[in-house]
Amino acid sequence: MPEVGVITVRAREFTRTTELPGRTTAQLSAQIRPQIGGIIQKRVFAEGGEVKAGDLLYQIDPSTYQAAYDSAKASVDKARATLNAATLKANRLKDLLAISTVSRQDFEDGAAAQQEAAASLALAKAELESARINLAHTRITSPVSGRVETSSVTPGALVTANQETALTTVQQLDPIYVDIPQSSVQVLQLRNALARGQIKDAGGAGLPVRLTLEDGSPYRFAGKLLFTGASVTTSTGMITLRALVPNPEHLLMPGMYVKARLDQGVVKQAILVPQEAVTRTDSDATVLVVGRDGKAAQRSVAVADAVGHDWYVTSGLAEGEKVVVEGQAKIKPGQLVHASEIASAPLKAGKAASAAKVSAK
Repeated sequence: MPEVGVITVRAREFTRTTELPGRTTAQLSAQIRPQIGGIIQKRVFAEGGEVKAGDLLYQIDPSTYQAAYDSAKASVDKARATLNAATLKANRLKDLLAISTVSRQDFEDGAAAQQEAAASLALAKAELESARINLAHTRITSPVSGRVETSSVTPGALVTANQETALTTVQQLDPIYVDIPQSSVQVLQLRNALARGQIKDAGGAGLPVRLTLEDGSPYRFAGKLLFTGASVTTSTGMITLRALVPNPEHLLMPGMYVKARLDQGVVKQAILVPQEAVTRTDSDATVLVVGRDGKAAQRSVAVADAVGHDWYVTSGLAEGEKVVVEGQAKIKPGQLVHASEIASAPLKAGKAASAAKVSAK
C-alpha cells in the first residue's frame, strides 16, 4: 500500500492583500508661464534644484513697466492736486452762495468739477495699481515649493503673456501620489464577498499601502490609501485608487512604475492548502484527498490567490478533509493509500498576504 503525506484542512483567518501596478504622480505640479510680455533678463534657479513658494525664478526686463508705473504714479499726484484745487473752489463757492454773492449755477458747476476731479483721481489710482501689478509680474516666482524642472528659455528670449509653452515646471514630490488601477471585476468580487460576510472590511480609505520599485526592491516608506475612484474608465474597465506616499529622499519620481500592495479585506474562514498539493491546468485546478475509507479521490477546486507558499481555495474543500501533499505521483484516484499527517507551520492570523497580480495595460 503506497504511503502519502497529508495535511488536515483547517479554516484560518488572514488579511487578503492585493498587489497592483501603479504610477507615481506629483502631489502639486505648477507650469510656470509669464503673465506679461518682455525679454528674459536672467534665470535665477538651478535646474533640478529645490525652490520654495515665492522664490524668484525669472526676471523679465522691467524698464518699460517701471516707466509705466512712474507715469501712473505721476498721474495720481496730478489728479490729487486737481482734486484739492477743485475742493477748495467748491468750498469757497458754497460760502459765497450763503451770502448770495455767486449764483447757484456757479456753485453747482464748482461741485460738479470737484466730483469730476475725484473720479479722475480714482481712475488714476486704478491705472497705478495695474502698472504696479505688471511691474510685479516682471518677477516670475514659484507658486509652490518643490523641485524645478529644466528651463525652456534662456536669458535674452522674448516671452509673451500666457504663452502656450511653459518656461519650466515646479513639482512637489514629498509626499507623492501613486495612482493604482484595479479592474471593476475585482472590485465587484470584493464587494460581493463583503456583502455575503465571507470577508470583513480591512479599513477602507487610510489603510496602509506598501510599494515595490521597478528594480524589485521594497520601498521603505509605507503610504496610505486616500480614496477609490467613483467611475470606471470605459477603455480599460479600471477603477483608479489613489495613495499618498512619503518621499523624503525623492526616490520616487513622477511617472515611475511601481507595484502597490494593499489590504482589501480580512477572510474569516479561509481554506489554505500548500501549493505543491494543487495541480493546475489552464482551465482547472485539482487536489487529491484521502477519504474516510482510506482511498484517494481527485477533487476540483477553485483557487483565488497565492498566500505565501499556499493557495487560497474558495470552493471544493471543506474543513477537516485530508489533502495529499507528498506522494501524489505514486497513487491514482480510487487507490487505497496509507496516509501520514504532515506537520505544517501555522499561518498567523492577519499576517498572511496574498499576491494577486494584475498586469498593467
